[in-house]
Parts: sequence; structure tokens; C-alpha cells
Amino acid sequence: MASFFIGLIFSAGFQSATSTRQYRIQVLISRQDCEKHTDRRLGEGSTSPRDIMGEVSKTHKAIQSLDKTISSLEMELAVARTNQIGHSSFGSSASGYDKGLKKVFAVIGINTAFSSKKRRDSLRETWVPKGTSLKRLEEKGIILRFVIGHSATPGGVLDRAIDEEDAEHRDFLRLEHVEGYHELSTKTRVYFSTAVSLWNADFYLKVDDDVHVNLGMLMSKLARYKSKPRIYIGCMKSGPVLSHKGVKYHEPEFWKFGQEGNKYFRHATGQIYAISKDLAAYISINAPILHRYANEDVSLGSWLLGLEVEHIDDRTFCCGTPPDCEWKTQAGNVCVASFDWQCSGICKSVERMKDVHNTCGEGDGAIWHVAI
Repeated sequence: MASFFIGLIFSAGFQSATSTRQYRIQVLISRQDCEKHTDRRLGEGSTSPRDIMGEVSKTHKAIQSLDKTISSLEMELAVARTNQIGHSSFGSSASGYDKGLKKVFAVIGINTAFSSKKRRDSLRETWVPKGTSLKRLEEKGIILRFVIGHSATPGGVLDRAIDEEDAEHRDFLRLEHVEGYHELSTKTRVYFSTAVSLWNADFYLKVDDDVHVNLGMLMSKLARYKSKPRIYIGCMKSGPVLSHKGVKYHEPEFWKFGQEGNKYFRHATGQIYAISKDLAAYISINAPILHRYANEDVSLGSWLLGLEVEHIDDRTFCCGTPPDCEWKTQAGNVCVASFDWQCSGICKSVERMKDVHNTCGEGDGAIWHVAI
């Protein structure tokens, strides 16, 4: 009995060792077959790692070259799309206006919020045309709209209030976007994409609803750059990257900008800026992969930073309120835009907008005499 059990144990161990040995032999044969197959794919039958790495490197370079070609073609496609006349289903409609790609000179989107009706009224009473004057402005090639999305509860009281206001003034561009202070970068991205899908313009602009603008001077400035591609116009700045939580304009991704205390790259201040057609088209076609930082103006600057873009630093886009813009107007240097830096707009704009307009305005008829 003892001999029987000893023999059984020895036999099991021998079979286990044999199975293991056979498995190792099979793996080795498979590996050799794989190497021979790879060598045959390379065409020379060589097993040299250097040859394999060389082929991998060539393939990687070919992929990179193809990526660049595709990127270039996508850019050309985006520009061609803005030139195409026809119906577009991208984004939302411009409050019932023509949905085709109408050729215009400039699209001006005034960024606004549900709570800013008094601000909008203050602009309509000063530099924003209304009624027949607004239609006449469109005939001249200038589209001007208050830009707003929807509330978190579509069809609610906030949305109905905007619908009623739009029915009266017909000056809104509604976006497929949920409004929120921390969603301004997303709103800007959606705005440019929607505007490009609705109008074929030479320039696309974004303005805050607490900023005073002289439309005639603005159009005169833009007309100077009409023949140039990829233009980015505004008051260029490079503010500090704020890493401490709780402060205004805190940047959660501050670590991406280097050591603490570093500054942002150059970008136009968010109160007002303009970009040319090519750049708006680029934003439209690449919208899903454009990164959004905490601050909207920084986000836009980052989207354009790696492109062949001409940055135009024009200080008439950021004049102060009286007496600053008043002195410049009296000297014949009419400002494009006026606001207060400490408020990121005109302080108490509802009460002061009319005074700024009367003091620093170019005159209500100036826009109609500008050749664009």
C-alpha cells in the first residue's frame, strides 16, 4: 500500500512537470512564429529590434503627417462652410429671422443674462438701435443681437420673460445653452458656433451688456483689417493667474501656467473683442475639443494661441468712462468702447449709461456714414 501511494505521488508530479514543460515549449514556439511573421511583414526576414523600431517610427511619423493634413483640410472646410449660402440646422434660430447664411460685415453679440433686462433697456435707449433702425442696420451688413441661452427649467418663467421681450424688440439670439455664471466659456463657444451657422460675416464680436460702444468707430476700425485673415482685436492683457480659492477670477487649473505668481498669456479683455471669419469657423468646427478655463476671455485666448493669428492691441477698445473718454472725444480720438476696470464694465451701468453716451458718444448718425 505504501509503495502504491508513493508511486501515485511520483506519477502526478511527473505529469505536472511534463505539462509545465510542454506549455513553456508551446509559448516559445508561438513567440518564434510571431517573430517570424513580423519579420515577413517587414519584408526582410530580419529579427533585428532596430529594424522593427525603425518601421514603428516611420509609421508614427506618417500618422503625424496625416493628422496635420486632416487638420488643415478641416480648417479649409470650416471656412468654406461659412461661405456657403443655404439652410443650416446647427444651433438655434435667430429668433425667427432668416436661417440661411446671409452675407454681412459683422455680427455683434451682446452677452446678457436673465436678470439684466434693465441693462438691455439702457443700451436700447443709447447705442443699440431698435425697431426700424435695427432693421436698417442689418441692411447695412451689421447684425446686432442680445445673446442668451435657456434656464435650467426650459419653458419656465425666465424663458417666457425673454420670449415676451424678444417678441417686442426682435433683437435676441437664443442659444442651445443652459445659462450660468460658471458656464461663460461654454456660452462663448456656443455663441461663435451658432453665429457662424447663421451668418457669413467678415467679423464676429462679443460685447458685455454693461459696456458703451460707438458703432461707427467700431466699424471703421474693423474695416481696416477686412482684407487680412485671422485677426483678433481687442485690448490685450496678461493678468495674474489666481491660485487661491475664494477670490474672484480664481483659476482651478493654475498649475498649468507654471509656478505660482505667473501670468496668463496675452489675450483680449472680455468686455469687448472681435475675431475674423476664419477664427470663428475654427472655433465652430473644433468646439467639442476646445478646453474651457474658468475665465471666458482666457479660454478664447487659449483657443487662438497656437494658430497663425495676428493679435491687434487697440486701446480704443478699453477707454474709461468720463472724464477719460470725454477728453479723448474732445481731442478727436473717439473711443470704440468705454467701461470701468474696477467693475469690469460701467459701474452702475443702468443709471450711468445715458450719461456716458451723451458725453462720449460719437453721435447717433455716425454709424450710417461709415463705409464698410
